[in-house]
Amino acid sequence: MERGIVIRQLRTGNLTQLAGTEILTGIHKQEVGSAYLDVNGLGDDHQGDKRHHGGPEKALHHFASDHYNRLRRLLPEPASGYCQPGAFGENLVTEGFTETDVCAGDIFTLGEAIIQVSQPRQPCWRLNLRFGIPDMSQRLQSSLRTGWYYRVLQPGIISKGDALLLKDRPHDDWPLSRVLSLLYERPLDLIALASMVDIKELSPNLKQLAKQRLETRHVEDWGRRLFGQA
Repeated sequence: MERGIVIRQLRTGNLTQLAGTEILTGIHKQEVGSAYLDVNGLGDDHQGDKRHHGGPEKALHHFASDHYNRLRRLLPEPASGYCQPGAFGENLVTEGFTETDVCAGDIFTLGEAIIQVSQPRQPCWRLNLRFGIPDMSQRLQSSLRTGWYYRVLQPGIISKGDALLLKDRPHDDWPLSRVLSLLYERPLDLIALASMVDIKELSPNLKQLAKQRLETRHVEDWGRRLFGQA
């Protein structure tokens, strides 16, 4: 990553109705040339559910465009036709950079800003409506290709064509592919959960989830998140 990962597209979104419902969403993001990034996200970028989307731990969303070819092969029409950069509401569009290449707590410079990987995305039921597939959120979760979020350590202007430059990697043994596998494939791997709790750079949400599993020896119910109001 010495040359960095170039931002092919930078996207922000206004609130619109989701799939003909009264539910508001900011998932339909449009390309912009540049935007100011602060601790709560990009200027002019909006979220329909601020309780679960956006905010300091989810200020910037990144989804690997490398996954779209696979999704187009697996999904039925018309959903497969939606599988173009921007379909998952990502702010950053790149190529050659996936969950296996980025680690929990990674710090990057991007334009004037400094950002840090906080957690992988936890897919929710809104994706079912977005793609017209009742279990789209579960499909994405099971694929372990969910995208990820950044928190902002230093605000500033970021632009299309800027490069993500790795500044620090405190946990090279915790690529997001490992985090996702622990969350959804090996949810009661107690040794790994105990290690995950100690990653101070991970979002409080995920550290609390790991603590709860350790204490209860039980996996939380995913149903409401994956299918709650779809």
